[in-house]
Amino acid sequence: MVSYMGHIDLSNQNVEEQRAAQIRDNIVTVMDKIRVTEHQTGRSSGEVKLLAATKTRTVGEIMAAIDAGVRLIGENRPQEVTAKIAGLQTLCAQHGLALNPKSHDEAKAMNACVDFHLIGQLQANKINKVIDHVGTIESVDNFQLAERISRRAAARGLTMGILLEVNESGEEAKSGCEPDDAFELACKMATLPGLELQGLMTIGAHVDDEAIIRKGFAHLRTARDAILQSGEPGTAGCSELSMGMTHDMEYAIREGSTIVRVGTAIFGPRAFI
Repeated sequence: MVSYMGHIDLSNQNVEEQRAAQIRDNIVTVMDKIRVTEHQTGRSSGEVKLLAATKTRTVGEIMAAIDAGVRLIGENRPQEVTAKIAGLQTLCAQHGLALNPKSHDEAKAMNACVDFHLIGQLQANKINKVIDHVGTIESVDNFQLAERISRRAAARGLTMGILLEVNESGEEAKSGCEPDDAFELACKMATLPGLELQGLMTIGAHVDDEAIIRKGFAHLRTARDAILQSGEPGTAGCSELSMGMTHDMEYAIREGSTIVRVGTAIFGPRAFI
């Protein structure tokens, strides 16, 4: 068990109104920044989706974000998915929302749906903890992991969305495949049963130089475009670019991001890592 999970009741469904209001106000601020940057770059309003990164946040806090309009949430660790999923399913249903609807009919039967992504590293022995609860795994960075997810998804009759994680910064501490391997790897993954290749993901370079950060994002966009234009089997849906977080999301949007993963700007600093 992750150490901080012994100090936080992640399944807690309650949230004080003052805290909920703080989260709502923060989301308005973040969405305003997204819309302004979309406008400045000539992109359509709503083209960029906001994913609330919910690591260390309770079910009540996450639901406050959903009530404020967030429709995409992402967890870093399978243990947190397990701890929170029952409460999130219960509260979403009470609010007329489908959490990761398994079919279009289910989604249509509800007023709206909330998509649940895994955005952190996934070990092969943790696949079963998440496969029934998340709709997309953004952190698939090698073919062996993709094969294992594929086998489990196909056995359940599921289609699991995946994003190929690419280490555009070249930093050893970051996961992700080598940029030069991304095209071939994405095309191989796209043919696996039970998987849907939805796009690419990266974490921006941990530097203060805007040019360096944007260069990595731009390179990922170029890789995504090459995959889409290839016409290879299973690549027609490879449209997403999940890149940009609290500190660099505006750079990412300028370079074509379709999903920004924001935690601190919504929920504030984490008390536990």
